[in-house]
Amino acid sequence: MDQAELTTEQVLKRDIPWEAYMTTKLISGTGLQLLRRYDKKSESARAQLLDEDGPAYVHLFVSILRDIFKEETVEYVLALIYEMLSANPKRALLFHDKSLANEDTYEPFLRLLWKGNWFIQEKSCVILAWIISARPKTENGIIANGEASDSKKPITTIDDVLKGLVEWLCAQLRQPSHPTRGVPIAISCLASLLKEHVVRSSFVQADGVKLLVPFISPASTQQSIQLLYEACLCIWLLSYYEPAIEFLATSRTLQRLTEVVKSSTKEKVVRVVILTFRNLLPKVTFGAQMVDLGLPHIVASLRTQAWSDEDLLEALNQLEEGLKDNIRKSSSFDKYKQEVLLGHLDWTPMHKDPAFWRENIVNFEGNDFQILRVLITILETSSDPRTLAVACFDISQFIQFHPAGRVIVNDLKAKERVMKLMSHENVEVTKNALLSIQRLLLGAKYASFLQV
Repeated sequence: MDQAELTTEQVLKRDIPWEAYMTTKLISGTGLQLLRRYDKKSESARAQLLDEDGPAYVHLFVSILRDIFKEETVEYVLALIYEMLSANPKRALLFHDKSLANEDTYEPFLRLLWKGNWFIQEKSCVILAWIISARPKTENGIIANGEASDSKKPITTIDDVLKGLVEWLCAQLRQPSHPTRGVPIAISCLASLLKEHVVRSSFVQADGVKLLVPFISPASTQQSIQLLYEACLCIWLLSYYEPAIEFLATSRTLQRLTEVVKSSTKEKVVRVVILTFRNLLPKVTFGAQMVDLGLPHIVASLRTQAWSDEDLLEALNQLEEGLKDNIRKSSSFDKYKQEVLLGHLDWTPMHKDPAFWRENIVNFEGNDFQILRVLITILETSSDPRTLAVACFDISQFIQFHPAGRVIVNDLKAKERVMKLMSHENVEVTKNALLSIQRLLLGAKYASFLQV
């Protein structure tokens, strides 16, 4: 039978020669006794044994996976562990029992991920994800189960495990080991693991976000809906991690999420996408992108539908308000931008409004500081005193509100142009040219003091 199509039930029908393994000292007499009591018994009988002596069975199973390499036996033990954990996922806590402090409970599964047999890869991946998710919250990440170890042999750290697992998951997204199950297993595991900071870091470093984004697309079948939901869940988890956000901002992620939320009727899919939008909205450039993609209209439409999830309703309300606020801010900057590009400035309220500069200062970075460059050009090309005065003032505002304002304005050679205007015949021009020079040379804090 094709190993890729093996099921747990089929594997567990095998008869494994445990006595022969004891004869060759690959398992102990105690291990054989444990196996005789457990193997081929009813679910209730196995459950009772695990309740009474769970850590001993974990130790036994891990030892077999470490010491025995016969494929049929490895598959069988993985099937036993998978059956044990799928019946009760809380049993994954057994792998972190204090009695196993010197046992490297992660290593066999991490190693087996790279075996050619899909059954072994898939079960090792799922089991690892269960064990990792169940580890105690006080886990310090130093060794496998978080306990102090007196063992002299190296023991696999949680960071090693997470990085190794991420490497395998990314490999599945690039070139799946199984044509239909490789990608779903990888994305499902990522959806449960990306809450870990080290997983997010490893995933971004492995260029995993780029591999994940293509799976954000409208779905039709139940299977593809689940895959879409888990892929969107991964993006939501990554929206809490700044290095991932930087990639999301330069990819087609927003466009894909927008298409999904427009066409999806599944509440859980809509919920995770809206929560992602809410996270990304305050970040640089995302608000403008969302407005351009027509998200305000989409959100307004979604708010009219009968959703049962209160988190979704709250997120829709917050997103709607955030988008309205973004439109207001963008509109004021658009007006300002138009005024600058026309080359005729006046003392409209936005110039002296601190809120305008705080809210829009990042917009000045667009197109390689295009608006700032135009303001500096105006200083040489305009003959209108009011325009020159306002331009000098706006440059001083940029210096005050942008964290690197002085450096940027200096780099753009603005100082010489402003200094020429300090001897201008118009008092308003000289006053604002002086303010600009003060802020350029002394910094905004001291310039404001001198101005007073």
